[in-house]
Amino acid sequence: MRLSSFLAIFRPALPLILGLSLGCSLSLLIVSWTQGESDEACGEELGNGRLVHSGHVRDLQDGQDVDGNEDFQPRIVPYHKDPNKAHKKVLRTRYIHTELGIRERLLVGILSSRATLNTLGVAVNKTVGHHFHRTFFFTGLRSAKAPHGMAIVAHGDDRPVWLMYETVRHLHQHHGNEYDWFYLAQDDTYTQAERVMELVNHLSAGQDIYMGRAEEFIGGEERARYCHGGYGYLLSRSLLARLQPHLDSCRNDILSVRPDEWLGRCIIDYLGLSCVEKHQEMTYHYFELQKNVDPEREDSSQFMNAFTVHPVSEPALMYRLHKRYNQIELDWTYTQIQYLQNQINNISELTPEGKAGTTWPIGINPPFRPKTRFEVISWEYFTEEHIYSCPDSSPKCELRGADRADVNTVLETAVGRLNERYQPQLRFRKVRLQNGYRRFDPTRGMEYVLDLALEAFTQKGHSQVIAKRVNLLKPLSGVEIIPMPYVTEATRVQVILPVTAHDQDFVGNFLDMYVMNALDTHDNALLTFLFVYDPFDAQRVSQVDVFAGMKAMIGEVEKRYSDVKIPWISVKTEVPSQVKLMDIISKKHPVDTLFFLASVWTEVNADFLNRCRMNAISNWQVFFPIHFQEYSPALVYRDQQPSAASSFASETLHDGHFDRHVFEEACFYNADYMAARTKMAADILDNDELLESMDVYEIFVRYSGLHVFRAVEPALVQKYVHRECNPRFSEDIYQRCVLSSLEGLASRSHLAMALFEQEQANST
Repeated sequence: MRLSSFLAIFRPALPLILGLSLGCSLSLLIVSWTQGESDEACGEELGNGRLVHSGHVRDLQDGQDVDGNEDFQPRIVPYHKDPNKAHKKVLRTRYIHTELGIRERLLVGILSSRATLNTLGVAVNKTVGHHFHRTFFFTGLRSAKAPHGMAIVAHGDDRPVWLMYETVRHLHQHHGNEYDWFYLAQDDTYTQAERVMELVNHLSAGQDIYMGRAEEFIGGEERARYCHGGYGYLLSRSLLARLQPHLDSCRNDILSVRPDEWLGRCIIDYLGLSCVEKHQEMTYHYFELQKNVDPEREDSSQFMNAFTVHPVSEPALMYRLHKRYNQIELDWTYTQIQYLQNQINNISELTPEGKAGTTWPIGINPPFRPKTRFEVISWEYFTEEHIYSCPDSSPKCELRGADRADVNTVLETAVGRLNERYQPQLRFRKVRLQNGYRRFDPTRGMEYVLDLALEAFTQKGHSQVIAKRVNLLKPLSGVEIIPMPYVTEATRVQVILPVTAHDQDFVGNFLDMYVMNALDTHDNALLTFLFVYDPFDAQRVSQVDVFAGMKAMIGEVEKRYSDVKIPWISVKTEVPSQVKLMDIISKKHPVDTLFFLASVWTEVNADFLNRCRMNAISNWQVFFPIHFQEYSPALVYRDQQPSAASSFASETLHDGHFDRHVFEEACFYNADYMAARTKMAADILDNDELLESMDVYEIFVRYSGLHVFRAVEPALVQKYVHRECNPRFSEDIYQRCVLSSLEGLASRSHLAMALFEQEQANST
């Protein structure tokens, strides 16, 4: 048995593609290829509840289609400037989509109550809330303890009809110009979010549409129908705008105990529209869930195609439904992948290269082809225990953390795909990994080549150890654009500089750089000194002030810049913990203050201050930059003088490294720090030494829930200085300080040259 060609296999648990014998993958191309001639129009063959359009052509007559809908015609609005009127300044909107009238597609409103908001409401939010642009939960009275992370609107009255009236009025008043569609449902409704979004994407937003499960009114005498609230319903923006003037009349004139029936009667009486289940060849599918039904065993076509399921009696059932529909969507996706791969394989016969030109895996970009030797992507060699390409240029290092997990995952996937391919004839068991190679191709993903020692078992029980090579690919997934809150470079930065008696020799350089890069350029930044006295210096501060020289330098700066005040705060403590110092600073500034926590070796400049403003986002993200640390000139240059080009920042970055062991510099908002400290208060009661054992970085990681952004910052360059590590800090902080000092001496090549020269000197 020879495993020489390739097979691409795609599974949900591990997105790896294994090379064995055939080809399959994902592509954006979808074409139906049939042999022979046919008069029938080609169409897409999609299933499992997906929205499908049959290709058709409408005959337009006098600008209208066969349904009587007017076709949109462009209209030119001429601009005439009246010379008799004074020119008025044109006020532009902040965002271009506002000026162009571009609206978001769908807003979701969930009707809940005080009794179910913390149970079913939370379940709805966790299952589908993150799939929609905005999801609001409307309730009459807010519960005593509202759940976090949910947009809740309380109207102050629990009457169902009043809640519906206030909800519709709120949607039009606050969001009527921002969204094209409005979806309303109850909190005992499970919604398949992707299908609802796909539905509204196929509907025209310019029409009055009232869509859902059509129900007869009590009595059932008239033909008009209302949309059942338990299965959700869609309201178009134009319908909501036309309905708004009549809401007060509906509230006073229409009597009903059901809110959905009241809304349907209001729409029918004043707009003449009835609930529809089908519009523009799109059907609103739903499923009525019976008691004691197991979602895992339900396989009816109505259930498989449903957009919404009702009634959902408990949160656990909501999560089970969500799991079931996610599995349905995954199965449909893999079916489509197989379908697309077959189409690509068929079409490849018509290409000049034929099937031989088909890349592996099918649908994935071909491997990168370098044009010069400098563009060659190198392979990394690894075993199950070690990797032979290390970040610090070591020839060999131990596999740890994410790298070890990645190798284990690749091995398990390779053996699993082999067993899926050849069972029941053969069954494989991994003996060991003989050789492993991997490289990252930016055009396709992470590639692996594995030489495996496998024990193969036959159906009769015979076994033999064989060696086989397999190729795998972990393809790049779709790029996701993460929406971020609006930030501006005009925010004022409050620079905080803690100084101890041992650091005062470096304050002069810090002040010079701050004056040159912030005060002379009129940057929107303020500086505050935090003088940290030990108990001995604090007792004799009236006789000898160890910080007197620094205070004199601050006074000179204030004389030079009359409009500048640089305040300082004096603190007495044995252990200058970051957390203790920030507690003092935090109380003296407003909650919306943007802090930049600096060190005496930091060289403040405008580029970094702007990145501090952009990367620190209130209630969203904190920024911990990794500064560039220069190596010791005595070891790098030895007896030689540095070249003139090394005085430029672009050159000095070659004579140092980014110090990932230091977390002293940070950008964050005061409100975020105070919120994290509040959550930390309970742990402090049980452990008084916790404040001294933690730094600000660890507080944000453990207690904030915010995104902690840690990235290299080339604008922060620190000169080499031998630093003393305070043994009173926690073991972790002390060890990081020691590692930073040792790795900041010089690179391995510089250290090797220094040792070589020393050995030569000793030998002579």
